[in-house]
Amino acid sequence: RLGRIRQLMAAGKYSTRYCFLADMSVASGKKRFFVYNLETDSIEQSGLVTHGSGTDRNGDALFFSNESGSSCTSLGNYAIGNAYMGKFGLAYKLHGLDKGNSNAFSRFVVLHAHACVPDKEIYPFTICLSLGCPTVSPGFLEVLKKYIEEESKPILLSIYH
Repeated sequence: RLGRIRQLMAAGKYSTRYCFLADMSVASGKKRFFVYNLETDSIEQSGLVTHGSGTDRNGDALFFSNESGSSCTSLGNYAIGNAYMGKFGLAYKLHGLDKGNSNAFSRFVVLHAHACVPDKEIYPFTICLSLGCPTVSPGFLEVLKKYIEEESKPILLSIYH
């Protein structure tokens, strides 16, 4: 994971202090979104994050796609873009940097919060599903906001399985 992130950072356009990691191989009821400090080689924060519903509206099955209308999570690296107020409140635009997520911006895949995502782990239960957005709890988005706003360059997010 970090090899590709460090490669992207080498261009000088992105934060070299922090990156965000979302490990979709971890059950959705467990913390699987991480704030990673590249300078100390450690995880500073973690929280729950949704995955896209795809064709599975009731379970925890994983489907990945870059296609518009798929309601799926797209795997790959993203640059976290500008903040805006959307229908779920504060959100951050995501720019897909890889072939597997190149349609993220046009699909309106954004980092945002929703009340259906709890602050604490609920495993073995699952959390709500999204339409492809990495969605976190409102409290965790406030934590992420501090990292995003304190950096002068965009933070990278890697969503992987």
